[in-house]
Amino acid sequence: MLFPLALLATAATARVISRLPSVPQGWRELRTAEDAEPIVLRLALRQQHAAVLEQAVLDVSTPGHPKYGRHLSRDEVRALVAPSAEAVGGVTAWLDGHGVRAFVDNDWVTVATTVGKANALLDTRFAWYEYEGGQGQNGGGARSAPKLRTLRYSLPDELAGHVDMVQPTTRFGQPAGQKSTIFEVQPAAEEVDANAPAALSAAQVPAPDAADAPVPSCAKEVTPQCLHDLYDIHYTASAEGNLVAFASYLEEYARYADLQTFESRYLPAAKGQNFTVELVNGGLDDQSSKSDSVEANLDVQAIVAVSHPIPVLEYSTAGRGPLVPTPDEPTQPGSNEPYLEFLTHVLAQPDGSLPQTLSTSYGEEEQSVPEEYALKVCNLFMQLGARGVSVLFSSGDSGPGNSCIRVSDGAPFFNPTFPAGCPYVTAVGGTTGTGPEKAVDFSSGGFSIYHARPAYQDAAVSAYLATGAADVYAPYFNKTGRGIPDVAAQGRDFVVYDKGSLYHVGGTSASSPAFAGVVALLNAARRSKGAAPLGFLNPWLYGNAAALTDITAGYGSGCGGNRKAFPGGARWNATEGWDPVTGLGTPKFGALLAAAAPGVENK
Repeated sequence: MLFPLALLATAATARVISRLPSVPQGWRELRTAEDAEPIVLRLALRQQHAAVLEQAVLDVSTPGHPKYGRHLSRDEVRALVAPSAEAVGGVTAWLDGHGVRAFVDNDWVTVATTVGKANALLDTRFAWYEYEGGQGQNGGGARSAPKLRTLRYSLPDELAGHVDMVQPTTRFGQPAGQKSTIFEVQPAAEEVDANAPAALSAAQVPAPDAADAPVPSCAKEVTPQCLHDLYDIHYTASAEGNLVAFASYLEEYARYADLQTFESRYLPAAKGQNFTVELVNGGLDDQSSKSDSVEANLDVQAIVAVSHPIPVLEYSTAGRGPLVPTPDEPTQPGSNEPYLEFLTHVLAQPDGSLPQTLSTSYGEEEQSVPEEYALKVCNLFMQLGARGVSVLFSSGDSGPGNSCIRVSDGAPFFNPTFPAGCPYVTAVGGTTGTGPEKAVDFSSGGFSIYHARPAYQDAAVSAYLATGAADVYAPYFNKTGRGIPDVAAQGRDFVVYDKGSLYHVGGTSASSPAFAGVVALLNAARRSKGAAPLGFLNPWLYGNAAALTDITAGYGSGCGGNRKAFPGGARWNATEGWDPVTGLGTPKFGALLAAAAPGVENK
């Protein structure tokens, strides 16, 4: 039905959807925006069958279910996330009543209009704001580009239940809010240690018999040979029909020449393999020396190190998304990754064009992201899982958190990471060393404040909590929240070529693409048997915990930025079973292969 236009346009019936008490710290208003200035708004409509989709994802992702592996098509997913006719009719009638034309794409409405009309639509006042305080990304106090924002907005009562959010509105951007999870970058010597063979040969070094045996090829640095030896990877996949992807944001671009140099030195069998780039939202494929590239080069080199010869795709996405100021993410020029633009682009692709595996090495405090934004992004990751894509994220590099301060009231609190806290992605923590592996001391983990603990991990996480290992920090985390990470992989001293020079790079930014390479091989093995890809991994992983090496040594420490609550050094310890620093553990590829593709040999 269509709502009466006069009623919809009346401010008296409007409901405030979002309100800031004041201009965020460090920002100042420059001027009221002119009525004629252009603005583009995106409205997320409430999905009519979101609960049905959620159940469908769990059905196709849970081994033993009759629908396991029967992933949904693009059209099937679109049908489930479609809004009601009432929602579409009401919103379009409301916009028409204000003389505003809209582009409707299923559950998204894009409006290109003027500030004057946007003010009338949302019963608000848009203005230009500039950041003028704090530290810039590189330690300076550079000002931000002015941003068009408002301190509150409203919707008609009749529409408030049909619209999940409107962006951009009350969310003030920050440059380093959503950031790469690289923790350390150090120049590396060019000579090769003769006792730690780094160039993979056809006959690889056998895996050690015991998980606590030292691995010689990992003695000084993490190379392709090290990863293959440590994780018992001997399987060679077929390139045909397989695809593994990674996402690049914040003007990071992987470099073809650096990958070729990496392959020539460390992976001769892969020499000549390159990657392709898909541009999203005006993204670039910039191979110039002025562009940042360490993160993107780490991603592609870590993936190829494990999953060669599977083709690799880089999604290069321009733009930055909304953020709210927090102690860990101080307000600075810029903002975070544009997940909405990236995910809506990927989900629009035909079924045959999607990668089977997708890794992203970016993260930030969950509390720094508006809840409605975080929930919408998680819903989009769920849609990818429904279509058979395994999505992995690095868990972060600050243990329980950096500042460990809750922004809403200034109280001490361990802050989990976004999007790793989304229950429809696989969060990857970090380890270091061999003989045995242990948690790397910066690996992040914790418990989501937005997402309840899902059933697939309830037994594992409940068992951890029952040990009392986290009791000392009980006031500082959400005991009923989704636990992260799910798994772990090496996260320190990865060899990476960047702009022609060799570096040792550390962070869970390395762990996620390395584990994604493992998953890409498993998906390829399943394809070789005519089976569907693993898709959303977590129900399968928690059901096959024995195929992972349980990490019981080390810890992830944090709260170093906290000046009020408790001293820096608060930590999550690695323990027997699942823990909030290494999850279920690191891959035992032979065991994972036997579980994912019975009968396929690890050779």
